[in-house]
Amino acid sequence: IQFGEGEEAKVCLDIMQKTGAHIELSLAKDQGLSIMVTGKLDSVMKARKEIVARLQTQASATVLIPKEHHRFVIGKNGEKLQELELKTATKIAIPRSDDPNANIRITGTKDGIEKARHEIQLISAEQDKRAVERLSFEKAFHPFIAGAYNQLVQEVSQETGARISIPPPSVPKDEIVITGEKEAVAMAIARIRAIYEEKKRKTTTISVEVKKSQHKYIVGPKGNTLQEILENTGVSVEMPPLDSGSETIILRGEPDKLGPALTQVYAKAKSVIVVEVIAPAWLHRFIIGKKGQNISRITQQLPKVQSLSILFFSLQMARMDYAEINIDHRFHRHLIGKNGANINRVKEQYKVSVRIPQDSERCGLVRIEGDPQGVQLARKELMDMAQRMENERTKDLIIEHKFHRTIIGQKGEKIKEVRDKFPEVIIIFPDQQQKSDIVQLRGPKNEVEKCVKFLQKLIAELVESSFSVSVPIHKQFHKNIIGKGGANIKKIREETNTKIDLPTENSNSEMIVITGKKSSCEAARDRILAIQNELANLKEAEVSIPAKLHNSLIGSKGSLVRSVMEECGGVHIHFPAEGSGLDKVTIRGPAEEVERARRQLLQLAEEKQVNNFSVALQAKPEYHKFLIGKGGANIRRVRDRTGARIIFPSPDEPEQEHITIMGKEEAVWLAQKELETLIKNLDDVIEDSMVVDPRHHRHFVCRRGQVLRELAEEYGGVAVSFPRTGTQSDNITLKGPRECVDAAKKRIQEIVQDLESQVNVEVLIPQRYHRAVMGPKGCKIQQITREHDVLIKFPDRDECAAQEPASPENGDTDLIPRKCDIIIVTGQAEKCELACAALLALVPVTIDVEVSYDLHRYIIGQKGAGIRKMMEDYEVNIWVPQPEQQSDIIKITGQVASVERAKQGLLERVKELQAEQEDRALRSYKVTLSVDPKYHPKIIGRKGAVISQIRKDYDVNVQFPDKGEEQQDVIVISGYERNANEARAAIEQLVAALQDMVSEDIRLDRRVHARIIGARGKAIRKLMEEFKVDIRFPQPGSEDPSKVTVTGLPENVDNAIDHLLNLEEEYMLSVTETETMASYMKPPSKTMGTGGNDEDNKALAKGFVVRDAPWNAQDMGSKSHVPSTISAFSMSP
Repeated sequence: IQFGEGEEAKVCLDIMQKTGAHIELSLAKDQGLSIMVTGKLDSVMKARKEIVARLQTQASATVLIPKEHHRFVIGKNGEKLQELELKTATKIAIPRSDDPNANIRITGTKDGIEKARHEIQLISAEQDKRAVERLSFEKAFHPFIAGAYNQLVQEVSQETGARISIPPPSVPKDEIVITGEKEAVAMAIARIRAIYEEKKRKTTTISVEVKKSQHKYIVGPKGNTLQEILENTGVSVEMPPLDSGSETIILRGEPDKLGPALTQVYAKAKSVIVVEVIAPAWLHRFIIGKKGQNISRITQQLPKVQSLSILFFSLQMARMDYAEINIDHRFHRHLIGKNGANINRVKEQYKVSVRIPQDSERCGLVRIEGDPQGVQLARKELMDMAQRMENERTKDLIIEHKFHRTIIGQKGEKIKEVRDKFPEVIIIFPDQQQKSDIVQLRGPKNEVEKCVKFLQKLIAELVESSFSVSVPIHKQFHKNIIGKGGANIKKIREETNTKIDLPTENSNSEMIVITGKKSSCEAARDRILAIQNELANLKEAEVSIPAKLHNSLIGSKGSLVRSVMEECGGVHIHFPAEGSGLDKVTIRGPAEEVERARRQLLQLAEEKQVNNFSVALQAKPEYHKFLIGKGGANIRRVRDRTGARIIFPSPDEPEQEHITIMGKEEAVWLAQKELETLIKNLDDVIEDSMVVDPRHHRHFVCRRGQVLRELAEEYGGVAVSFPRTGTQSDNITLKGPRECVDAAKKRIQEIVQDLESQVNVEVLIPQRYHRAVMGPKGCKIQQITREHDVLIKFPDRDECAAQEPASPENGDTDLIPRKCDIIIVTGQAEKCELACAALLALVPVTIDVEVSYDLHRYIIGQKGAGIRKMMEDYEVNIWVPQPEQQSDIIKITGQVASVERAKQGLLERVKELQAEQEDRALRSYKVTLSVDPKYHPKIIGRKGAVISQIRKDYDVNVQFPDKGEEQQDVIVISGYERNANEARAAIEQLVAALQDMVSEDIRLDRRVHARIIGARGKAIRKLMEEFKVDIRFPQPGSEDPSKVTVTGLPENVDNAIDHLLNLEEEYMLSVTETETMASYMKPPSKTMGTGGNDEDNKALAKGFVVRDAPWNAQDMGSKSHVPSTISAFSMSP
């Protein structure tokens, strides 16, 4: 096939995008086009189909198959048809089901058409072998064809291999569908017809009337009873639809079998009877139970005797009562309690149900239902609660919303303390969303008053401690106020008990906010200011300006006072709080600037009093810096000439183009005219050029053009263009307002002159120290470059550093200099010298400190905590030798001053450790004491109480022998010599007292043991303390359960025994009386267990029997009766 390559390539590209397959085209010498398709199988097949359809010559053909076979060609959801089209690379069009045409059209290549035709004919041929037959038989004969439980139809289906579908009884259709192979379908039809004809010939029908309510018992669960009758008798029972009013049931079958079937129908109909039990409506929910639990339990226990169970349950319900009480609906929510706590407690305690009406009903009727006694008790408690509430007092306390969270505390800890202090007072805070200040207190009048006073005192303390003051501190001093690791600020916070918040590092704010008590805040402020004054030569001055002028001097959003602060070198001006009535304004900053700011403030105040006039004019924001000039020089000249004040917008103001001029009217007009002239000149854009040596170009464009950005900001947005790298051109272009261009050219010349006057100075510092010199993230180097305005370049890291010879100590650089050791400093000569000195000062030195090897592990601390803290505090590195070296030398590396401080700190730590060692040696004095092991438990005491007291009193350690040791009588006492001896004497005295003691055994009836011991041993402990004896009762399972041992001094033992025997006599009377009463209270089933007739016992064990019940009656068709006699009713406990 011949192709035009360009068109075909476009088609293939489109197919690639659609299918995701990769297609390669190649043109042969004979102008034939080869196409290779690669990718996933599914993608390749789709691409192949598209290529054939769009590039190869297309043909079409039709194939005729029976209309009913079309659906097998299409397949489920069209999957078969899609598979066929992909496989044969053809397009197959199948007519719609409502189209009379049965021809299927195939479009594609000749080969593809032949393949598709073959596949379609194969599908049709396969379906020709199958047949579908629909037979219509009366619905009444379907049960005979299906058989009981569908057994007959299943047998026919298995024998013939055909599938037989009979509509269910609920579907009113006569049609039976048979599908399968033709032979199998024919056999199945013959069998079904034979069954139908036989039953039609032999069967007859009878009709009976049965109550509609009994029909469900004839049908049975899922129709199982009908199937059972059909299986047993061969008779089909036809039931009327449930929604019809008919009560006629038709039985169809052979005449001789209709009788037995009818008997079974009546038996099933009367197998269940209904007994009505009259019970008040309010009892129904108790009979049903929570979520139907009671009814479910009854029906599960006695599934065949539901009516008897409910009757018995109703007899139990007869013992229930109810009560209604009227309680003001205002108290209902308090009766219920938080999350229903109060009402749930009443319900559980008295086993009753309490129904409280909804708030919306505004009804006071509360209903209590349950056991009569429980109802009365619950009624009394609810009435008491309501009475208490009527005597309660509710008070609203105004507390600012901002204090609520503080009073409540984290996880409610603080308010819990208040509630514990006043348990009878309920404290209710408003929801967070309401932003309300009202806190409600409710409870007894006296308690509420006490709680109010307590909370008012707490609020007064909070108000006092929430005083806030802002302190302006120059940004560069913030790090000094924070201190190393926050040490300074933490110390100020702790010592003044205040909260101090500093602005974030990237914030422009210089304000430090202090919160706490007024006196504490002032103390913290003074300390912070002292740090700033110490670091800089700052002066503080006060100027008296009438309070009524303060707002006008501050200006809109502080614009006017900010302009004064910026003009005067960043001084801080602090006005007193609004409404204070104070006239004093504080100015803080460098001495000269403070004086300038004072003069300007006084001048402004004078102007405000005499005359105040202002106008606004517009200028592009990029012109502002140029108009202000370097250090405010330009704007100061305008002010000096005109006497007006010019205020530029701050970066956060929305109107960035507005410039405000304030002052006397004449001065304002003059300043406006001068500024308008300047702005007009700035709008006159020109383009100019100048020559700059190419070797200096990099300075201007490096660091992403930072210098150029600064020029644009300072000189009215002037654009400076440098030639591209590699062009070797020295011409640069400037574009912008004429005055800005001229000023920018002048500044560029100054920069170039400065660059030409720069020198390079080499500093020799061994490479191994470079990381220490740089500091974390290069912070030390950045500080030097900022302070001295120089550029510092470190050499590339060289592998020679790894093979260095033995390193010289303390930064000695007498060795031959290497390239990797040389740091280059670029800048003005005098500044380079200062920077070099600063770099050399950063070179670390190492000193040796001799510390006894035994102390090393204490210096290191647990998991290195001790040594790590020293390194952080002194900013040094401390190296402790490995344990196997057993060396006494510890090395300290760092800057000279830091190393010296670390050495002093280390030596002080050594002194502390040596003092601790000496103390440990003194505490290690030991004495031993031989004491008979039988006295050891007494020396130890209950839960170690005695020995713990000895250890505490004498500050010693007392060690008793372990079970496995040979010398079981030796007690070891260790501590200071004097303390150990005193402790030994105390133990000997205790042993002497124990040796005078005697032990006597007595027998007490085991039935009184529990009463003598008391709840949790409370009674026996009291008795032992009273008589100063030890009393031991036998363990469970003991050989002699009545044996009790009394130990103590002879006289005390005798007294304790007498008391115990008296108690036994007293308690035994009570025990005997209880047992006698219990014997009378035993139920008959227990007492007759041995002597009575076994059959009688069994009868009684059955519980209860109800005679002459409806289910025992012969005439099942009669109406149901209520049982007339209950012959026996006994329940085992």
